[in-house]
Amino acid sequence: MRAAVLHETGQDKLEVLDDVEAVGFGPGRVRIRVRATGLCHSDLSAMNGVLPQPAPFVPGHEGAGEILEVGEGVTHLQPGDRVVVCWLPACGACPACKRGQTELCLAGFMNAGTPNFKRPGGDVFGFAGTGTFAEEVVVDAGCAVPMPEDVPFDIAALIGCGVTTGLGAAINTADVEAGSSVAVIGCGGVGISAIQGARLKGAAEIVAVDPVLSRREAALAFGATKAVPPDELPGAKQEITAGEGFDYVFEVVGRSATARTAYENTRRGGTLVIVGAGAMDDFLQLNMFELFFDEKRILPSLYGGGDVLRSYERTIDLWRAGRVDLAGLITHRVPLAEINEALDQMRTGSALRTCIEL
Repeated sequence: MRAAVLHETGQDKLEVLDDVEAVGFGPGRVRIRVRATGLCHSDLSAMNGVLPQPAPFVPGHEGAGEILEVGEGVTHLQPGDRVVVCWLPACGACPACKRGQTELCLAGFMNAGTPNFKRPGGDVFGFAGTGTFAEEVVVDAGCAVPMPEDVPFDIAALIGCGVTTGLGAAINTADVEAGSSVAVIGCGGVGISAIQGARLKGAAEIVAVDPVLSRREAALAFGATKAVPPDELPGAKQEITAGEGFDYVFEVVGRSATARTAYENTRRGGTLVIVGAGAMDDFLQLNMFELFFDEKRILPSLYGGGDVLRSYERTIDLWRAGRVDLAGLITHRVPLAEINEALDQMRTGSALRTCIEL
C-alpha cells in the first residue's frame, strides 16, 4: 500500500512509497482504510524533532476512514463502520482515567514506540501510535471512534485533533466567561477553533494575532472581533482593555517567546492557556515575584483538556446546528502524492487546514 514516510528526523520532505504494509493486527485491534487526513502542525514538529518520535515513521494523526477488519474481542465495531482516529485513547483503568482526566491517559503514548508498519528495509513507526498518511493503519480498537453517517470523512478527520484541541481549550480548559476579552496568538486551524470556542462561550472581544494576513482575515470570518499582526498586539491591548490586559490569552504556537508575550498580555488575575506543543528544551522564564503578585492562572490544555469522546459528540452537535464552521477550516485539498505541497502550505501559513485525500 502507499504511505508517506519520513526516513530520518530533521528531513523536510516525505517520500511516498508503495511498499509499506500496516502491521500489528490481532486481538483488540482494528484495520482502518484511511479516507481523509488533516495535516496538523504537530506532524511538522515530529518531523523536525520538536516532538519526540522514533524514525523512520509515517506522520499523520488527524484521520478518518472505515473499518476493514476487527480483531478478536472487538465488539463495538464491525467492517464498514465509519470512524475517526483518536490518537490519545483512554484506557479507562489508569489513575488519570479514574479521576475523569482521560486526556491525560498515557496508554496512547505508549503505542508510539511500537512499529505500525513495515517495509522490505525494516520497521516503520506511526506518529503518535497512528500514522494516517497511509492508505491503511492498524490501531487499538479504542483509537477507532464510530462516527455518524452524516459526518463526512474530511470533517471527521478535523474532529480527530485540531478542532477538538482548539474548541476544548476555550470551552473545557479556560471555560471562557461571557462578556470577557480574549486574545488568541496563532491562528491556524487550532487557533481558529479556539476563536470559535470563545465566541460560543460569549466572549465580547476576541483579538486574533498572527503574522499572516490571510489567517487574520480568516479569523475575522470565524468570529474574531479584531485581527492584528504581532507587533500591533500592544495597541490592541491598550484599545480594548485600557492597557490592563486580556481576561484570557491563548498561546497556540508552542514557543516560549510567544508564551511570554501571552503572559504579558494577560491581565492580573486573568488566564493564560497554553495550547501549542513546544520543545522539551524551550524554557519559559517567569520570576517568582510576578507569579505571586500577578496571580495569573497558567493552564496547559492537552487535546482540549476534557473527555475526548464527549468532546467529539459535542463538536458534531454544534456542527449540525450550524454553531461552528468546520468545512471552512479546510482551505486546501491535495492527494497523498502531493503531500510535500501540503507541508509547504503549512510552513508558509497559507493553509488553515490541508486535507489529504486518500
